[in-house]
Amino acid sequence: MPRSLRGQGVQYPQDPPLKRRSKRWSRFRKWLTHNWLYRQFAQNLALRTSALLSLLGVVVVAMIFAIVSVNLKNDVFQQRVSQIEQDAAVRFSIAQSTFSQAAVSTVDQAQQVAGSVISEARTSAQGARGVGVILLRAPSDQGPLAINEVMVMDDFSPDVITPELRTEVQKSAGKKQFWQSVTLADSNGGTSPGIVVGKTLNLPLVHQYEMYVVYSLAGEQATVSSLLRSVLAGSIGLLIFLGVLIWMVTYRLLGPVQRTALAAKRLAEGEFDVRVEVQGEDELAVLGSSFNEMAQSLQTTIDEYDELAKLQQRFVSDVSHELRTPLTTIKMAGDMIYDSREDFDLPAKRSAELLHDQVERFETMLADLLEISRYDAQAQLPEFEFIDLVELCEQVISDAEPISKRLKVPVILRGPQLPVRAEADEKRIERIIRNLVLNAVEHAEGNPVIVSIGETDNAVSVRVRDYGVGMTPEVAAQVFNRFYRADPARARTTGGTGLGLSIAKEDARLHGGFLEAQGEPGMGSAFMLTIPRLHGNQLQERALTLWEEGPIVPKMAAWSARPAAVPTQFNAENWTETAVRASTNEALRVETEPVENRKELGDA
Repeated sequence: MPRSLRGQGVQYPQDPPLKRRSKRWSRFRKWLTHNWLYRQFAQNLALRTSALLSLLGVVVVAMIFAIVSVNLKNDVFQQRVSQIEQDAAVRFSIAQSTFSQAAVSTVDQAQQVAGSVISEARTSAQGARGVGVILLRAPSDQGPLAINEVMVMDDFSPDVITPELRTEVQKSAGKKQFWQSVTLADSNGGTSPGIVVGKTLNLPLVHQYEMYVVYSLAGEQATVSSLLRSVLAGSIGLLIFLGVLIWMVTYRLLGPVQRTALAAKRLAEGEFDVRVEVQGEDELAVLGSSFNEMAQSLQTTIDEYDELAKLQQRFVSDVSHELRTPLTTIKMAGDMIYDSREDFDLPAKRSAELLHDQVERFETMLADLLEISRYDAQAQLPEFEFIDLVELCEQVISDAEPISKRLKVPVILRGPQLPVRAEADEKRIERIIRNLVLNAVEHAEGNPVIVSIGETDNAVSVRVRDYGVGMTPEVAAQVFNRFYRADPARARTTGGTGLGLSIAKEDARLHGGFLEAQGEPGMGSAFMLTIPRLHGNQLQERALTLWEEGPIVPKMAAWSARPAAVPTQFNAENWTETAVRASTNEALRVETEPVENRKELGDA
């Protein structure tokens, strides 16, 4: 019947059986994948191989046991049936001969002879484990004279003689004997297998009667059961032996493979000195030797690369330090020339300005190289303290005002109205945000740049979004590589060394956070820094969404930017989006970020 949604009039049909079965199968598979025993079975090749081979052995032994038991039962039964038929034929022959030779003139005499013959047949049939002899009047004999039916038998019911057997006996008219398998039930409720053999005999004076001899197969059943128990015990012993043998052989064959796999896993984790023990000269020994040679070669190569990396780091550090002294002299001379450029003619003045700009760029490059060398040597010494990211972003935007004004790119700060505090190294976080803001301003193509700040209980995020040229996913995947430029032919406004984003990513990792990038050609780019609120905590979520679909933000009427004071009024239940301060002919919009933009780490 359909089920109704409570409180509403909507009717929903039940799921079809196939869909319900698929749901149950899905739940079963989910439970199975979390089951410890199943995981051990799936991850251990030796255990899986031994189990499958043992299961195959069980199936084979079970099939052999079934075939042996069936054949044994059939053979014993056929032999017993042959013995019974021979004994019954003797009983019928003796009875018929006695009846034919008897001189009977009255019914009483016939009754007496019949009782005597049946009793004698019962006694003589005991040697063949006969348990009863019955004499019944044939239904086809409708003569006027008749004797009482005679039954000499053990404690079982005469119902073992079925109508089907009597019908066959009547049809033969004494020419053949017939037998049938029956179940003998005693008065105590016990049962045992048996066979009934019947034949029609001619009695003097009273004509045709049916004689049945009942034989028990209890002895044969006991013999077969004993033999089957012996075979079953032997099968169980064989299975145990096969299981142990299979496990020993499997472990012998797969043990070196497991040890090699474990060594390969440790090698992948960085333990380059791991080796496997080699025994023998077979294929498994060749596998172990080849792995050891590979590990040794890899370790040698890694050591060489480490040595080259150390030489490279030392070279970069030494060259950077050595160049600082002549650079300082060149900078002092260049500053003097630059300060006196107004006294030169136009070509010399332009040369003095170019010299000043390139010396500044050279100095920045040396500083970046020194910082990279510190990260490579793991010699960085951060100073963690609680800082206000809102105030820090305002300062960065203020410092970038000359460039944004020259490029006519408005910079919008969007975030909470209260301070967003985190435990971090202020200089390094400022360097990250400054690098992202300057890159966004340079590539914004005159469109706004939005700096967003978000926070959760565990994390804080700063996202810099521009709506300029954008970048492809391939560029986003390599943008943090050292000296990487998406378009080397592109004219740069702010110079740069190609190391800024690499240093920014290392700074983020130093704080236990990460730096992400995404973009689309013609739709702009987004860079987002996420760090834990407390140093040393594990990040569980992002405070903002990295990429937001939507149209280009319209340009502001006042494109220039400078830092704004954080308002003292704040409503914790409502995020606002307002211009918070205006100074002489200049304004900066401080906006808020909706809570819905928070996103879990696994969703990006």
